[in-house]
Amino acid sequence: MSNKVGALSGIRVVTCSTAQAGTVPYMLMADLGAEVIKIEVPGTGDGSRRSGEIKNGVSSFFETNNRGVKSITLNLKSEEGKKILYELVESADVFGQNFRPGAAERNGFGYEQLRKINPRLVYASVSAYGLEGPDANLPGTDAVGQALSGVTEAFSIPGQPMRTGVASVADETTAILTFGGVLAALIHAKETGQGQKVDTSLVGSAFRLMGWTMATTMWKNQAPITGARINGSRQRAGIAACFNDSKGKPLAIQLDARHWIPALEILGFHNSMEEKGLLDLGLAFDSDDKKDEILSTLASLFSTNTREHWVSILREADMVAAPVNTMLEASNDPNVVANGYVKEIFHPKIGENIKIHGSPWNFSETPSNPGFAPELGEHNDEILNALGYSESQIKNLRDIEAI
Repeated sequence: MSNKVGALSGIRVVTCSTAQAGTVPYMLMADLGAEVIKIEVPGTGDGSRRSGEIKNGVSSFFETNNRGVKSITLNLKSEEGKKILYELVESADVFGQNFRPGAAERNGFGYEQLRKINPRLVYASVSAYGLEGPDANLPGTDAVGQALSGVTEAFSIPGQPMRTGVASVADETTAILTFGGVLAALIHAKETGQGQKVDTSLVGSAFRLMGWTMATTMWKNQAPITGARINGSRQRAGIAACFNDSKGKPLAIQLDARHWIPALEILGFHNSMEEKGLLDLGLAFDSDDKKDEILSTLASLFSTNTREHWVSILREADMVAAPVNTMLEASNDPNVVANGYVKEIFHPKIGENIKIHGSPWNFSETPSNPGFAPELGEHNDEILNALGYSESQIKNLRDIEAI
């Protein structure tokens, strides 16, 4: 029988985090049943409340990254605001912030300060560049993570200017790695009673995202092949690349070394590639000219029929191929929809159905349950009442602008 309680039910998280890398870890935890209390500046709140597409005052950016959390406004420059923060930390399992290194300490909520209040606390800190290095104290965004980590080169096209991508891959990677790090530290804290600080950064996370491609680059001490992924070795090369079909629609293929020649044969490309002396995919390692010739010949061949034709041929042979979706197409892809990766729900404030991210996980016993992002300070009274504050005390906190 399925348990309807989320896997993280009973976990309390307090965050002073903004933007994407700093909020998504805790949104994911809220999806899984954790109580997440987001601290915002009175009057203005998280600046991302005004980012993205706005419908009836609801921000697509804020809604996506803060759904299911509770909002309390605290003036942390006031003694009253800090006192409330410390009271929340006493019963928290996790505290999260994404200020520049040193800023949280100066404002009274650094790790050493909060661990004295709660030794079991898991303290998550997200920065741009990491704690060390010449740029540690500089501000940074997703573009910094993509630019410094090598992601930008990895997705570059030879002969064209390099640019960071529209998808926030550094932010999202940081968020997911922070989420995982927090869970690992929580397990340790539950077993030992010992909390700890977990540091992640945009640069470090995006660098990890590069995986074996970065490792190969370091081992060879030279730039990878760009424009397509031709990997392996001179003797055993594989390829992952995109090509346009006869209607200009792109498809993606990925063939390992053992599939290269069989794929050329079933696609009807073998003779053309042989005539040009391009049957050996490893030639791409010899020179950019050979790589470009292989790719341009393949592009010409794929342009002679539709992507449905090519994809079906490769899939029937149990080889990897797929159409390349636009982002809008991806949101309607039958695989995405069938697995609940996108959902349509009625949003009470917007007053209409909207599409949202579903859960990337499918738990058999503890289902994920996405909520809605809170109004600014929506949970002030609820949270303060739970801490023992009376109605008159809460009114006084409002009057002195502590909340």
